[in-house]
Amino acid sequence: MIKSVDNGLVIKFKVLPNSSKNDLVLEDELIKVKLTAQPIENKANKALTEYLAKLFKVPKSSIKILKGETSKEKTLLFSDLTEDKKNFIISQLTK
Repeated sequence: MIKSVDNGLVIKFKVLPNSSKNDLVLEDELIKVKLTAQPIENKANKALTEYLAKLFKVPKSSIKILKGETSKEKTLLFSDLTEDKKNFIISQLTK
């Protein structure tokens, strides 16, 4: 689920920690993020923001976890985005 908000995007992800490599998997309405990090001591959350920031070329500080700190299902806010950056992220997630 991708929702456009003022100067940003709210996106739901399913996080799969302890994977063999970091990867983004698009399945119908579900966006999965595979991470090599373990889900302990906030390592997976940190790895998630770092991976998505690098993938979408946005600052880590613009990504915040709105919901799901301790869950595999997470809702993230990507803030301070230009229209071009919003369109780029949406295009990457709707291939």
